[in-house]
Amino acid sequence: MKKPLVDKYGRVHDYLRVSLIEKCNLRCRYCMPENPDWTPKEELCTTQELLQLMDLFISMGVSKVRLTGGEPLVRKDFDVILKHLAKKEVELSMTTNGLLIDRHISLLKDNGLRKINVSLDTLIPGRFEMITRRTGFETVMRNIRHLVDEDFRVKVNVVIMRGMNDDELTDFIEWTRNLPLTVRFIEFMPFDGNRWDDEKMVSLAEMKERISERFEIMKLEDGPNDTTKHYRVPGFVGKFGIISSMTEHFCGSCNRIRLLANGSIKNCLFSTNETDLLTLIRKGEDPEPVIRSVIWKKKPSHAGRFNIAKQENRSMVTIGG
Repeated sequence: MKKPLVDKYGRVHDYLRVSLIEKCNLRCRYCMPENPDWTPKEELCTTQELLQLMDLFISMGVSKVRLTGGEPLVRKDFDVILKHLAKKEVELSMTTNGLLIDRHISLLKDNGLRKINVSLDTLIPGRFEMITRRTGFETVMRNIRHLVDEDFRVKVNVVIMRGMNDDELTDFIEWTRNLPLTVRFIEFMPFDGNRWDDEKMVSLAEMKERISERFEIMKLEDGPNDTTKHYRVPGFVGKFGIISSMTEHFCGSCNRIRLLANGSIKNCLFSTNETDLLTLIRKGEDPEPVIRSVIWKKKPSHAGRFNIAKQENRSMVTIGG
């Protein structure tokens, strides 16, 4: 095993989030611009290039790999990638919109991927079509139930947007009364093309206040690298959490690296800088020194930006969930 990936603040980076593909079969308004600028195919990683990069990160101490997109299950070689990773000593997880999950249940189980985050921003069918600009609500709901029945560890990610779905906070929590899943409310974050403004953002403090008007809530213990502040309603089977990237960040314990579908890495979700690894491996050069340098230079929080709402960044769909 090589020396682990450490930045100048002593944070060990052992969690790799890999965007397998930029494309998605939904068109969520907060994630994808109306006219997305897709990367040309020849500038994206082939299967072998992607596996080569992931293997390198694993050799440098990455112990957890999350597969994201776009929608990762849209990638035609998803099975090849998963079977390759299943042979490694890493914890596997995935973020998906849930539309195609039923076609892959056996593949996921056979290869040890039992942790699934499903993005779902509403429990109202008509609102689902308005947010995603597509149909499929009943399919997603059915597939979430299928995952739970098959004993997957299921988290449901909900981006809360004022005037859009903030009136459903307690409805999502009611969902955890009898279902052993975790609902995670995410503060609305600024990305290219999602028309962010601070009036649409509902803070952790406001969410807790509004939830407490209906439910008694108890704080749960969080893990050392958790991005989520966890809570439970006493007597409920499931739990809920809040990801407060905007108002109460968790940068001090960050252990995450993002590998994009084009073979670039971002050392922070909010970084405007990306480092091209794909060109290096296509030239036959070793990207390891470059990776170590990028991680070492990571800023203490939010890519060193004072105001992350006033900066250019990729669209969320091309970064990965």
